[in-house]
Amino acid sequence: MTSTRERFGFLTGALIAILVVGLLGAWVTRSEPDPGPIAKAGIPATEEDTNPDADANDERDEQAKGVEQRVEAWKKAVREGRAGQNGKRLYLQAAASATATGWAGEIPIDTMVDDWEPAIAADPHAPYVYLLTTRYGTEPPCPVNCPTPFIALAISTDNGVTWSAGRPLCACKGKGQFDPIIEVVPNTGYVYALFMIGFNVWFTKSTDHGATWSPVVKTYGNVAWNDKPILAVSNDGKDVYASFNGPTGGDPWVATSHDAGATWSQKKLIQSRRYDYTFDGDVDADGNVYFSISSILYSNAGKHSALVGGEEEHVFISRDKGATWADVTVGRTQPGISCTAVGCTTDFYQGHSVVSADATGALVYLYDGATVAGGKQSIYASRSTDHGAHWTTPTVVSAAGEESTTPMIESGASGDVRIAFMQTSGGGNVDTWNTIYRRSTDSGRTFSAPLRISDATSGAPYKSAAGYAEVYGDYGEMAITNTGKSIATWGEGLSYTGPGGVWVNRER
Repeated sequence: MTSTRERFGFLTGALIAILVVGLLGAWVTRSEPDPGPIAKAGIPATEEDTNPDADANDERDEQAKGVEQRVEAWKKAVREGRAGQNGKRLYLQAAASATATGWAGEIPIDTMVDDWEPAIAADPHAPYVYLLTTRYGTEPPCPVNCPTPFIALAISTDNGVTWSAGRPLCACKGKGQFDPIIEVVPNTGYVYALFMIGFNVWFTKSTDHGATWSPVVKTYGNVAWNDKPILAVSNDGKDVYASFNGPTGGDPWVATSHDAGATWSQKKLIQSRRYDYTFDGDVDADGNVYFSISSILYSNAGKHSALVGGEEEHVFISRDKGATWADVTVGRTQPGISCTAVGCTTDFYQGHSVVSADATGALVYLYDGATVAGGKQSIYASRSTDHGAHWTTPTVVSAAGEESTTPMIESGASGDVRIAFMQTSGGGNVDTWNTIYRRSTDSGRTFSAPLRISDATSGAPYKSAAGYAEVYGDYGEMAITNTGKSIATWGEGLSYTGPGGVWVNRER
């Protein structure tokens, strides 16, 4: 499961541990268009952006500035004939590529827009695949007070071979939509999604393969602001968990629903000076809930500032449907290379983690980090066979001498783990990136040889034979189709500001 994850940066740049034990289990223990297919919101303006917290105000300013910069970068590229439509010319032509062995070849999800930060989910019993992306560079989906950007939904009915045109997930009025996350309920095929309107997290679902969507429901209750949501769903779809950042200054919260998303309760897990970013979550076959969290300390909390001290990797676990939570440390690293791309926040490459359970409940946790402050990051993998109580010594799964970030993971049958991540080409040069895929059949003990699945070598101004110019978004995602094939999506761009696009590749 998507940020979003642009810390203290321009999109949703979130607002993040010490053990605190609260009463009644409140803390963890640490060791308006035509509706058609579009969800109607009906959101009062007073609920769209209720953020009295000072940290949220700082982030709101950063978000507004960032949106403006990205829109202006897109307009400039259009004027120069590098993006959108210039006469009859598109900026993305058919991409020339030598496809990765066993894969169909990388394609853009839409050649006419500026897409950022995608999420993907596949139906385990039918050939449906669903993709959400944060969309710039096109007209808003409704005539008045419509959001820029908005969340666009594309659907494939043939396991990613072909895709529908992207359409708004929700034509909800507001000050921009961000951070989409999407999941398929394994037992029913229903589709659940989270996204943000301003700094609030909303839930919607579809029971007809994405043709229509429910009116959106707020997950956050009376929590003043929320950011960077992650979604985890039980096999029957009744138990739904949304993790997000919130007051004070980026502390982790979990919203829980036991009626398939109709109503929600909220719980603050920890209060500390650290900023805790959730990047992934899963629910195993026994109903145990897992959220991966990267914990970071900023020199000036609540404002864009340098990282200080080490990074900590945690998994938050509930074995009683969200009533109580335990926090287990998986690993520790140092903050790595600062991002210097146009518009980039210094911490853009840092603080990502993902977790996944296979059919038997065996867990694999991936995270990025460096061994020395300011050094090149690696991707580390750790395993647990006792429902997260204990974890193996982390091992490196990325290439030595390269900068790596933004891990992705999905698990299938017993022992089956698929992973991907962004990695530089040519000795850590952060101007050239590729997306790398590996697979394990022994629960993450060993992995197949690295395979470059960002295999298109032209077709966009940020593409070359060596790779793409910049990671575009705080996360990409993977899924496994009903035929057992991997499908992955991620963003590529000219810079952090863009323009850029969302790309997809799938196993044949």
